[in-house]
Amino acid sequence: MKELLYKIMALIAKVHNYIMQLNDAYEYDFTDKELHFIVIGIFGLAVLFIIYPVFKWLAKHNHVMVIAWFYVFTLVLGLTLAIEIGQKITGTGVMDFTDTMFGVVGFLTLFFLFCAVRGLWHLLMLFIRKMKQRKSRIMNDRQREDS
Repeated sequence: MKELLYKIMALIAKVHNYIMQLNDAYEYDFTDKELHFIVIGIFGLAVLFIIYPVFKWLAKHNHVMVIAWFYVFTLVLGLTLAIEIGQKITGTGVMDFTDTMFGVVGFLTLFFLFCAVRGLWHLLMLFIRKMKQRKSRIMNDRQREDS
């Protein structure tokens, strides 16, 4: 996981350098703030165009839990990173990537436990519905026989 983050950071650094070269080559003289405004704005809109149809499909097929999971996972990831950065800035702790990793793994572990319990609950409800349907059919058959 740590290696993946380093690779992502290297890719971001390459993209940053490329954008800075374009800015210098064409003498646009955008400030750092203006470049962040433009690049993050374009990136965010591009991701929205990709994510929106996926989430729309998920909602249409009654997979709202998946949408909620993506939202919460993103929130957990952002929060754990913010906590580590906050610890570094305030000196209240050590900024450690493994703390972030353990926090995310904690969420994933408890989520999978929740999925198991939820799955058992749905199986139990399905079993109860099937038993009620069977009982109802038996009662209907008996009523037809009596008449």
